[in-house]
Amino acid sequence: MTTALLRTADELHARARAGRRAVVMTMGALHEGHATLIRAAREIAGDQGEVVVTVFVNPLQFGKGEDLDRYPRTLDADRKIAEQAGADVVFAPAADEVYPGGEPQVRVSAGPMGERLEGAVRPGHFDGMLTVVAKLLHLTRPDVALYGQKDAQQLALIRRMVRDLNFGVEIVGVPTVREEDGLALSSRNRYLSPEERRTALALSQALFAGRDRHAAQEALRARAREVPATRARAEALSAIGESRAAADAHAVAKAVPAEHSGVRAAARLVLDEAARLRPPLVLDYLALVDPSDFTEIEDDFTGEAVLAVAARVGTTRLIDNIPLTFGAAS
Repeated sequence: MTTALLRTADELHARARAGRRAVVMTMGALHEGHATLIRAAREIAGDQGEVVVTVFVNPLQFGKGEDLDRYPRTLDADRKIAEQAGADVVFAPAADEVYPGGEPQVRVSAGPMGERLEGAVRPGHFDGMLTVVAKLLHLTRPDVALYGQKDAQQLALIRRMVRDLNFGVEIVGVPTVREEDGLALSSRNRYLSPEERRTALALSQALFAGRDRHAAQEALRARAREVPATRARAEALSAIGESRAAADAHAVAKAVPAEHSGVRAAARLVLDEAARLRPPLVLDYLALVDPSDFTEIEDDFTGEAVLAVAARVGTTRLIDNIPLTFGAAS
């Protein structure tokens, strides 16, 4: 299969469509994370459908002093990666195809969710992101669009826009792809020197530390639920040496009702250590949030959550996150 390179929406619309069209939106500089998205799109579209990969470096997403000019443009290599992963089309429009009148006067507002975390650090970023996503959804007319969960706040905002503004498209999130050492795949990883990369590993290590603390605390809570805190039970357990384990489990369950502070503390410890490295990690934020609105969760929160981190190493800014599930205490 040869992947077509198209530059205009008219060319794309002229293609015959039999099955579902699945779209993967990128800013180019494709890597294995993008290839995973394309393969997932191929599976969803099936043999009769069509997979379209967009390549467009959106100027609206870059604030003052950010790396728009520095962002890598590698269209020939991108096309090869897209083809190998199963794409039918690479849609690489020029800026005047996406914004025919120059910068748009009417834009999509990300609202309060777009002002938190990434939005607080990069004002206006999510307005620009949602505006180009809306434009590209109109230009490509997909049945389904796929996005990586590494950009969890972006994914949440796209889902909200599609729901609130009645876009007729299904949004699918694809799990984060990591390198062997745990670093989340990103086009910006290529900017890191070997020393900076060693420091950057703290992002994923902090998330894994939080995840491990969460798993340990959940196990203790499960143990506490299995062992009633009664004097008779404690006396019976002491005969076989289990009273201390039961007491510890109950103490943890009572001291940390939903484990949230322990998760944050475990992740923060790794990040604090990385701040003392050379080069140091400079933290933008560490947050444990509700993925529906990206507000910090309370100690009694149960359900799906996201542990998210963003930091700078040298001149490179990186983000990462992992999902966690907090169960209700009984």
